[in-house]
Amino acid sequence: MGSKLSADVTRGAWFCAFAFFGLQMAFGPRYPIFRDEFYYLACADHPALGYVDHPPLSILVLASWRAIFGDSIYSLRVLPSLAGGLVVLLTSGLAGAMGGGTFARTLTSVSVLAAPTVFGITGFYSMNAFDFLFWLAAFHLVLRLSRLEPEAAMPVWGQLGVVLGLGLLNKISVLVLGAGIAAVLILTPLRSHLLKRGPWIAAGIALALFAPHIVWQIQNDWPTAEFIRNAARLKNVSLGPWGFFASQILDFGPLNALFWIPGLLWLLFAKRSRPSRALGIIFVVAFLGFMSGKAYYLAPAMLVPLAAGAVFAESLLSPPRPAGLRPAVVAVLLVSAAIPLPIVVPLLTADRVGPYMQTIGIAPKQAERSALGILPQHLADRFGWEELTSITATAWRSLADEERKSAIIVGDNYGETAAVNYYGRKLGLPTAVSQHNNFYLWGPGNPQATVVITIGQSVEDLRGSFDEVQPVAAMTNPLAMPYERADPVVICRRPKRPLLALWAEGKKFI
Repeated sequence: MGSKLSADVTRGAWFCAFAFFGLQMAFGPRYPIFRDEFYYLACADHPALGYVDHPPLSILVLASWRAIFGDSIYSLRVLPSLAGGLVVLLTSGLAGAMGGGTFARTLTSVSVLAAPTVFGITGFYSMNAFDFLFWLAAFHLVLRLSRLEPEAAMPVWGQLGVVLGLGLLNKISVLVLGAGIAAVLILTPLRSHLLKRGPWIAAGIALALFAPHIVWQIQNDWPTAEFIRNAARLKNVSLGPWGFFASQILDFGPLNALFWIPGLLWLLFAKRSRPSRALGIIFVVAFLGFMSGKAYYLAPAMLVPLAAGAVFAESLLSPPRPAGLRPAVVAVLLVSAAIPLPIVVPLLTADRVGPYMQTIGIAPKQAERSALGILPQHLADRFGWEELTSITATAWRSLADEERKSAIIVGDNYGETAAVNYYGRKLGLPTAVSQHNNFYLWGPGNPQATVVITIGQSVEDLRGSFDEVQPVAAMTNPLAMPYERADPVVICRRPKRPLLALWAEGKKFI
């Protein structure tokens, strides 16, 4: 890319990238599989051009990877951990593309290590780990374009179109990145490129790559739009602009704020940063676009002011400043990186994470409206699934042979359902179904079922739908999310209405 990354990577950046990957792979699998990973594996069993809550690219990658390397926790963690290591290298290279020297590039890589949210997002398999790479690739290409005349920029515009198209196939929020690039074309000298074919070819390539998913959305009555509306209205916590800003300070490490906040101001207003100002504009658009959502949505864009802050710090710490200031800054930042690390990487046993958080003065933060327990949600959602599967297997075995022929297992949400399918293979359980997100589109399995084993659904609600409701047991793992322990596994017999009617009434796109 514009920074000639392979030639310009510093030894410090290589060290940080390998440290990032090594920490994730050495310690990440100490905790069980995360709920979303179970769901991604379930989606990989159903290859398609789209899913209710995400586009298809990350699922197609997972299906191919699993076919070769299996679906153990170690296999699941390789690709997101590699993505994290690449984030270190590409963000370091971004500082170089902004004009930073060896110190700026090294400081940037250390800053990524000191950003807990980057560890958290790349700590399990999901589209979010790969999202960083598409945004970073786009940032590098935009910087190249800002230095090229329109006539010479055609190949780069083509590359940007491919990056945006594949990025959209990975995560629809790349539309906000596209909006930021559109703002750059209006507000900077890059507007001269609009008179040439480059930007239009980029838009055409991106649209062509994304078109199959748009067709899938149309064929399925735009389920993702319904999912986004419901999530904003019923699930996600609204932080407000200041709360959203404050979350970035915590998520990227308080000490990093001393770099990225001045870095953003430098990027937007300093004369020296003018060639890189386009990235500052993209960041502002992304902040405005995401500030009503979850804090981590902004994480890929946050790498821009982080890199800019390292370039600005390099200029401040240049001679006649004492030479020892630079290594001192790096050392302090490395120490600050170590403090929150046990909250995002399983360095400690799970029962010690809560007390550790209290010791350093951090309380679990709510991104959704569900009550939290001992652990923050990104850790709690890894516990209790094997116990839940065992309880479900007990309920299944208690059925008479004739009942099993007309019985189905229904989970309240995709985490429960996909986890039971993952662990239930060894226990002889049939494939569980759910009305949550893409499980709903896959249907109820046997629409003529007269016995339903439910997981995580309210006993009182079930009594309104079945003649006989027999609770079995609930998950008890104290580390799991409280709502997963609230409702037991239940055996329900003789539905009061046709099962397909009950199925349609319970649809949950959220």
